[in-house]
Amino acid sequence: MTGTAIDSAAELRRIYRCHVVPIPTNRPAIRQRLRTQVFGTEEAKWKAVVEEVCQLHEKGRPILIGTRSIDKSEVLSRMLSERGIEHQVLNANHIAAEAEIIKQAGAQGRVTVSTNMAGRGTDIKLGPGIAELGGLHVVLTEMHDAARIDRQLSGRCGRQGDPGTYRQYLGLDDDLLKARGEKAARSPDRLSQLFRRAQRRVEARHFRQRRALMYFEKERKKMQQQMGQDPYLDTPGA
Repeated sequence: MTGTAIDSAAELRRIYRCHVVPIPTNRPAIRQRLRTQVFGTEEAKWKAVVEEVCQLHEKGRPILIGTRSIDKSEVLSRMLSERGIEHQVLNANHIAAEAEIIKQAGAQGRVTVSTNMAGRGTDIKLGPGIAELGGLHVVLTEMHDAARIDRQLSGRCGRQGDPGTYRQYLGLDDDLLKARGEKAARSPDRLSQLFRRAQRRVEARHFRQRRALMYFEKERKKMQQQMGQDPYLDTPGA
């Protein structure tokens, strides 16, 4: 079971012949998506992220900030330290310890900077009085190659019927656009579409790669069976 399989339903059906059945949440999800913020440069984006963190931190709300890489989490960490914001950085180097740490990320005034791998699947319990403040706030600092990863991060807040908010930050020099060679849209209204289009293209490329891998694996097994070999025991290097 997973909370994000619906995004990959078509691939699971075509490649693995597995059907996805959505199951309603135990309690209605009341998390709120705040307006996406788009900036011309990465520097301007990071400054805006830090400003929002400072404002919410003053109110005592816990904040979880998702970054795309370890390097970017360290950049953000330095900027937060310069503003005197106490925080923790999780980058999946110590998974067992970090899972325990992220469970406490819902405590009052807690600020946690995390890569997309840290704390995945961990419930973040809200501390006393946090629900009245609006719950956990999640900051997505960049779109990932797959929308499923973005959903996993935003899904850290508003669990089990708790309140929560999340906001997506985007920069015109983000890795997602660089990877696709996209040109910046002239109209602000088209910026979010630009990022989603680039994301869908990357997802499609990854799908083709996985399909090709499955095809070659199938052909290898067929050839070994025709030669009277065991596809698993006789695999070189196995």
